[in-house]
Amino acid sequence: MPQFQQTAFFLPQIFWLVVTFITLYFLMAKVALPKIGAVLDERQRKIDDNLDKAAQLKAEAEAAVAAYEKALAESRAHAHAVIKEASERLAKQAEDRTRELNAKLNDQIKAGETRIAAAKEKAMASVREVATEIAGAAVSRLIGASADQGQIDVAVAAALKEQG
Repeated sequence: MPQFQQTAFFLPQIFWLVVTFITLYFLMAKVALPKIGAVLDERQRKIDDNLDKAAQLKAEAEAAVAAYEKALAESRAHAHAVIKEASERLAKQAEDRTRELNAKLNDQIKAGETRIAAAKEKAMASVREVATEIAGAAVSRLIGASADQGQIDVAVAAALKEQG
């Protein structure tokens, strides 16, 4: 094969290729790769630190949320207690006012009933007088002479008794 006969031409190139390869390999193994490894290790350490810090912040946030929910529950319970107390106080005040108004209205009703009874008695007395006068006038006109006042009073009293 003719291509393998040119070994004298390729031999120095292969030698320098091997020397360059070995030199670059040792440079990479001793200089570049340790630096890259150190960078990767530092990066991994930062990632781990950030993950730890994130876990710590998550725990703190959960504790804060728990404290917030506890405070919120306490506030709601306190608000319900205040509302209940206020509604009971207002209900008692409303009951007291209702009782006072009922007593006042009962007093006014009794006073009104008393006034009505007095007015009724006065009206009945006036009706008796008017009825007596009218009866006397009617009898005078009918018979042409004045009637006995005692008989007229008895007749009016009997008529009012029947009516009332």
